[in-house]
Amino acid sequence: MDLRRAPALALAALALLASTGAATPSPKPTASPTQRDGTLQILAYRGYAEYGGTSPQANWTGTFEKETGCRVARLDTVSTPEEMAARLAERPYDVVSADPVLAATMIEAKQVQPIDTDEIEGYDDLLEPLRDLVSDSGKAYGVPFLWGYHEFLYDPTRVRGGDLGDAFEAERVMLKDSPLTLADAALVDDAVEQPFELTATQLDRAAERLRGYDERAYWKNPLDLIKGFATGSIDYAQATPYHRMLLQKADKPVKTVSARKATGWVDSWMLGAGVADTGCAYLWLNRMTDPGSQRDAAAWLGLAPANTKACKGRAKPVCEAYGATRSPRLDRIAFAVRPPGDCRPPEGECVDYTTWTTRWRELTK
Repeated sequence: MDLRRAPALALAALALLASTGAATPSPKPTASPTQRDGTLQILAYRGYAEYGGTSPQANWTGTFEKETGCRVARLDTVSTPEEMAARLAERPYDVVSADPVLAATMIEAKQVQPIDTDEIEGYDDLLEPLRDLVSDSGKAYGVPFLWGYHEFLYDPTRVRGGDLGDAFEAERVMLKDSPLTLADAALVDDAVEQPFELTATQLDRAAERLRGYDERAYWKNPLDLIKGFATGSIDYAQATPYHRMLLQKADKPVKTVSARKATGWVDSWMLGAGVADTGCAYLWLNRMTDPGSQRDAAAWLGLAPANTKACKGRAKPVCEAYGATRSPRLDRIAFAVRPPGDCRPPEGECVDYTTWTTRWRELTK
């Protein structure tokens, strides 16, 4: 979910205190929405189906068409989950790159169909903890593509750092503008083990940690938090290991607060429910599990690849920042799901995602 909103080159430019942003890669012109055999209609976050390099390999759709004989009839790209949901409300797609909340919503609405993992050549190469995150009734509905996790950075020239509780008690902190940030606030409580499965009481306690701070800011674009540290306007920020890497390369001495767990997410490719001829769709899913494709995406977007065979060359620094090949790091990450309303932790019954979004709007209005 989130470096996709500002490609790595733009982040690097701002981290080096340049004043201009990078251009967004141009999507392939769209064609007729009519589904035909041998065509493919794709909805993706920017950089997930194409990226901004200048080599022939940068044009993923072009090389895909040339090598498979399938034609990409439509490629729509968006920047935010809200834009993604709006596009899906307008029309169906053959393949969609989905965040955890959208994935659960699409499964529930029957907008996607189960995936035959035997048709995915590199499926067993994908990190095992990620494979079951987009599933229902024992069936896989998503092919993991990129993942990341959050950490809280601080400026040691301004504050002493501390732990997660100190970050949430700070006034000059920048948080990601997402209801799922409540899960990070919940992790301040050592009794919370599953931060996306909160009772009403636990959600109330998490919300209280966000209330009453006038100087707090909320970012949708990661460039804002990079800029906040560059200008000295913030002391703490909810970020990712890649943000930390960029800031440190730009001689901003940010450090990470200590935390027993972190929240993370996986973005997966999903197969539209109405796709009768799935041949080209499966060819695309196979292309997206390929180490070369994941290597390009990881290096461009600053997210970790689900296929660790991609952790070479230009993607190696990104993989190292996330600890992508180290199992203990993955064990400390609580990967996001859409908060369910039907789970029963020891303290009571879980509250659903609608309650989370309502609470978030109240806190950030």
